[in-house]
Amino acid sequence: MKNAMLALVITALLMSGCISHSQKNTIVVLETGMGKIKIKLYDKEAPVTTSNFKKLVNDGFYNGLIFHRIVHGFVIQAGAFYPDGSYKASPYPPIKLEINEKLKHDDGAVGMARTSDPNSATSQFYICVGAHHELDGQYAVFGKVIEGMDVVEAINNFDPSHTTTFHGMQNWPTQDIMENVTIIRAYIEST
Repeated sequence: MKNAMLALVITALLMSGCISHSQKNTIVVLETGMGKIKIKLYDKEAPVTTSNFKKLVNDGFYNGLIFHRIVHGFVIQAGAFYPDGSYKASPYPPIKLEINEKLKHDDGAVGMARTSDPNSATSQFYICVGAHHELDGQYAVFGKVIEGMDVVEAINNFDPSHTTTFHGMQNWPTQDIMENVTIIRAYIEST
């Protein structure tokens, strides 16, 4: 009898919304020279990719790195280079490509960058400017910008007038905007 009453009470609370059985998504904040970008991670839908990203954020890996690839109307990409062009390798091994067909490359989608090897993603990520469904099924979407899309667009608008080719890398930010495109700090927002 007690178990039946307890079950009824829990069911009533769940239905009323007073308690929730669903997990909240992790929110990551990127503080840049242009302002904050808040990203909701799809923890449940992309667990391997979000776990990798959260480890790097918690380690302080992204602090001081830049958005090193800025392609107008396409993406801004970060996660591997300092302003002077020196490379920072991920301390973790590459992860397996994790495609979830429900997650699309819509405006503000956050995905893992990789080489031509589908299972080579480590620390580099990109944020879509506009929808880019040609990437669906090829690259892992693991989050979405929920605040600060204006910051993403402002960074994206630096191309082409403030980007160049640097050591063979196209769409590299010019020195005069380096402070603007630097990730000052990345952290997980406490709930």
